[in-house]
Amino acid sequence: MPRRALALITALVLALHWLVLSGVPLAWDSPVQPGGRVFSTRSIAAPAPPPPPPPAATAPAVPAAPRSAAPPRPPQRPKPPARPARPAAPVEDTAPATVPAVNDAPDPGAEGLTDVAMAAPAETLVPPEEPTAAAEASATPAEPAASAPVQVASASPPPNSEPVAGVDISPPGPAGTGHAPSTAPPPVRLPPPTRLIFEVSGQAKKFAYSARAELLWQHDGSRYQARQEVSAFLVGSRSQSSVGQISAQGLLPERFSDRARSEQAAHFDYAKGRVTFSANTPDAPMGPGSQDRLSVFIQLGALLAADPGRFVPGTQITLTTVSARSADRWTFNVEAPETLDLPAGATATLKLQRLPRKDYDQKAELWVAPALGYLPVRIRLTQANGDFADLQLRSSSAP
Repeated sequence: MPRRALALITALVLALHWLVLSGVPLAWDSPVQPGGRVFSTRSIAAPAPPPPPPPAATAPAVPAAPRSAAPPRPPQRPKPPARPARPAAPVEDTAPATVPAVNDAPDPGAEGLTDVAMAAPAETLVPPEEPTAAAEASATPAEPAASAPVQVASASPPPNSEPVAGVDISPPGPAGTGHAPSTAPPPVRLPPPTRLIFEVSGQAKKFAYSARAELLWQHDGSRYQARQEVSAFLVGSRSQSSVGQISAQGLLPERFSDRARSEQAAHFDYAKGRVTFSANTPDAPMGPGSQDRLSVFIQLGALLAADPGRFVPGTQITLTTVSARSADRWTFNVEAPETLDLPAGATATLKLQRLPRKDYDQKAELWVAPALGYLPVRIRLTQANGDFADLQLRSSSAP
């Protein structure tokens, strides 16, 4: 058997050698075939040299032409540089006119205490009338280019130039019947430090959710701190905080912050009478009694607690409220007392409702409880797109 195997192996080796030597093309040898043809084509290309002699006769004329033609070409190149004069036309001057339209766009959707952790996407809503006004602002300067800088300078103040008044309290009844609004600083009575726990139900982008919220109110008579946080399982959390001083007229916010994925803040400068924002939005003027979107709920309760008989149903309270991006005037209407069936139990309350002024304003409803120093026991915020957050008191305790 071993001899037969060796004989077969020897025969196979000899056969392979024969195939290779005989030039039979195998699969892995196929590239060799074109190689032989390449040499044959190169030998055919050899007859090509005859054409060079004719060009040799014209060679003297060829170098002479480029030498004479070379000098004239450089002067033709400087002509294009003369074109930069065209960019100096007033076409570019119209571009700055569109900048104020973008920077001046107000914060349309971020409207409140807890818009809320789930309603944060509502901050991207932009009223349709704002882009239209921006288009008009950018179209008018296109005709008189010289007036463009003037319009740019005057376009930035309008968005936040309105909230300069103080606190206006209008009793019920039509205007002009002796019920003139009062702008005198009203007295306040602050509630004691308290921790409030809320059950939250809401909707965000057609998605119903339940959450938990906590409002921590603290002060020492001269300074205060308020913090509210809403958190939901698998959704995330959102918190707002307000820090400032306490005066005879109530709360004087110094810093308001709003944190969801990132933090934005507003800073109150009472010496200059302006609010600055960490976001790239213009400063806003502020008047006496200005509040932020969290302190406003404490301040309203403090006004009612100081003089309950003054705030009969139909009374309106108007004051400047500041978010992390803008300032606006909010008007609350005092409504009839209600007894609510809350998770904490039946609670006597007084309701206030924010009166919207624009289509995209947030609807805010507030119920305060006299038994808790007029602290909020229910807050319902509704966005223009239907998203809402409803906070109802579950328990209250000392901090």
